Amino acid sequence: MVERSDRAPLLDWEEAPSKEKQQLSPSRCSAPGGLTPSGSVCSSSAPPATLSAPPGKDEALRTDDGDHRWESAPGEAPLGDRRVKWEEKDQIVSVFVVAFNTRTGNMLEWCLPKDMDLEGVEFKAIASGSHRVTADFIYFRKGRYFGLACFANMPVENTAERGARMKSVGILSPSYTLLYRYMSFLEHQVRLQLQTPGHYSPLEAFYEDKRALLPSSGDGAVTACPANVWGAAINHSMHPEMKITHPAGCMSQFIRFFGEQIMVLWKLALLRRRILIFSPPPVGVVCYRVYCCCCLANVSIPGIGVAVPEFRPFFYVNVADISALENELSYVACTTEKIFEEKKDLYDVYVDNQNVKTCREGLKPLLRLSTADRDKYHKLTEQRQMLLYSQEENGDCVSSEEDLFILFFLEQNNRIFQTLGEVAASPDPMLTQDSVRAMGLDPHGDRLFLLHLLEIYGYDTLLVSEQLCCS
Repeated sequence: MVERSDRAPLLDWEEAPSKEKQQLSPSRCSAPGGLTPSGSVCSSSAPPATLSAPPGKDEALRTDDGDHRWESAPGEAPLGDRRVKWEEKDQIVSVFVVAFNTRTGNMLEWCLPKDMDLEGVEFKAIASGSHRVTADFIYFRKGRYFGLACFANMPVENTAERGARMKSVGILSPSYTLLYRYMSFLEHQVRLQLQTPGHYSPLEAFYEDKRALLPSSGDGAVTACPANVWGAAINHSMHPEMKITHPAGCMSQFIRFFGEQIMVLWKLALLRRRILIFSPPPVGVVCYRVYCCCCLANVSIPGIGVAVPEFRPFFYVNVADISALENELSYVACTTEKIFEEKKDLYDVYVDNQNVKTCREGLKPLLRLSTADRDKYHKLTEQRQMLLYSQEENGDCVSSEEDLFILFFLEQNNRIFQTLGEVAASPDPMLTQDSVRAMGLDPHGDRLFLLHLLEIYGYDTLLVSEQLCCS
């Protein structure tokens, strides 16, 4: 029997809505990971998209960028009903089984639809080095689609298979927002595929039931949620719908793993750098680190970052993705292949375990912590301790560490761009030591970071005080 992965069980809010739950309760958030109208945070850890850039064409869920008037039009169904009905339109465009063959290596064993272009998916669904683990899950990107595959390794008394049978069962979707729903199903199916190879009828039924509703134009785009429906369902100034299933404490584990280095990753994420994370298998937990890096760059001030490259996750990548990464201006990805370290033109920052490094001379000073960085990290750990104390003493089950960390960096980023906007609109648009401190930055230690920020986000009209430049 294949061991189950150590991923935490699905939480109640991670399951697909049942018929009994199709009415949105006013006491709960109207969207996973979103805010109530009052601004309080749900006790969830939904991976947010980076809000300072509009959602990409790969993502099916979108928010409204215009004037938000959330009242239902005459004759329309209530907002909650419309949103639930939209959510029930599944977005699965392919389901597949990948197997390891002792003679030919990874191979695509079965898929639906039969004419789907799945070239290379066999190397994404079974990560390099996976033979060392009994179970894993992998988020990845395939062209304009996102995928989730569950891998399992079962010992067998079979010389032809060299004592081990390894397979992955996976799905593709235009967005990774809904993939989390099917984690348990995929884990169960991969165990069935190991025990009874060739039994595909449950996967066929799944695909027929869940396949995406494609428009008649045939351009491959998947029907998206109407902007006015989704925008009305959440407080769109907060982290929205980007959500993957994760172990409880995913973000807090991420922070504890990197320690103070989290502040370095925060700056690099805000600067839209290409970040590649290396780790041996299992790769599932490393996919979570990709998501967490994206969380660090959230900005909720309208119009900020529209002209900068979109900061989006690639999740797991291998050598087959080299050509795709060559054309990316900004991304976060993870890999189990050490050869990527030598491909210095593909990334700006390489993260190996807790070691954050770069070969870009202009970025090397950013790897040093400033006084303000240490102060912010100290404040973050203090807030966490207060939250843990409140949970223990008062039974606070509403607030979560995930929300604490996400809000901490969101508010820090908003503070920076709010100050920049105020200075830019003033009669004397000059950044002084006082205005830099108002951003929560160190006028001396963060000078280079600030100069990069001004250039990338188009604040080139701002003047910088000589005291700030000549520190």
